Amino acid sequence: MKNLNGKIALVTGNSRGIGPLISVALANEGAIIVGVARSEKGLKETQEKIKAEGGTCYSIPWDLTDTSSFRNLISRVRETVGEIDILVNNAGIEAYSEFENYQKEDIDSIIDLNLKAPMELARLTLGTMKERGGHIVNIASLAGKKGVPYNNIYSASKAGLIMWTDGLRQDLHGTKVNVSVICPGFVSEAGMYHDAGVKPPFLLGSSKAAKVAQAVLKAIKKNKAQIIVNQGPMKPLLALDQISPTFGDRVVRLFGVPKISKKRLKK
Repeated sequence: MKNLNGKIALVTGNSRGIGPLISVALANEGAIIVGVARSEKGLKETQEKIKAEGGTCYSIPWDLTDTSSFRNLISRVRETVGEIDILVNNAGIEAYSEFENYQKEDIDSIIDLNLKAPMELARLTLGTMKERGGHIVNIASLAGKKGVPYNNIYSASKAGLIMWTDGLRQDLHGTKVNVSVICPGFVSEAGMYHDAGVKPPFLLGSSKAAKVAQAVLKAIKKNKAQIIVNQGPMKPLLALDQISPTFGDRVVRLFGVPKISKKRLKK
């Protein structure tokens, strides 16, 4: 999809973090943004920012953990703006804890928002996308490539998102719909890691949130299957981890990831 002008882009998690940056980047390319999140205040702030820069943005407050309500959400989008051309599944949550201290509600909420919500939104929009053409972009994480200590439910949800994207892309080969996944590492300036106020491991560093937004544009315009947004030699390290997970464990410990994770344990 080379030209985004006039395309309708549904962006989840559009009230804070990386979502607003993704929406601004898409709007600057002429896309019409439909932002969805629970926070009306945050959605309005994003909407006003996009409008101030000459873009178009609609906001729909919605609880994205309630996947049973998504048929109504999609109907609302169609009635308000029209058919969806671009779906950006960005909304996500995490919770650090020793595994036995998680509550069932923690597991349900993370899996529902991070994995089931993207699946259901895609399922409900693919019919018209196949007719018109479209692009689905899933915002995953490097945590889905290598499990993160004390945040393994989040890792599981993002690993599922990556594998589902991979399978869906193969399903849709030869259709008018493309699918991409973005895998950021530690993101500075915006997002959950930034909000926690914890410095990233020195050897891994961090990536600017704006780079994630640019990766979304690149994925759509150049039909990239997967983009890793992180500094350093991440791809070779991930490849080595596939050969020897225990070696990967040692690298993660060397980089200080478990120590950082312990600082974020739920109290």
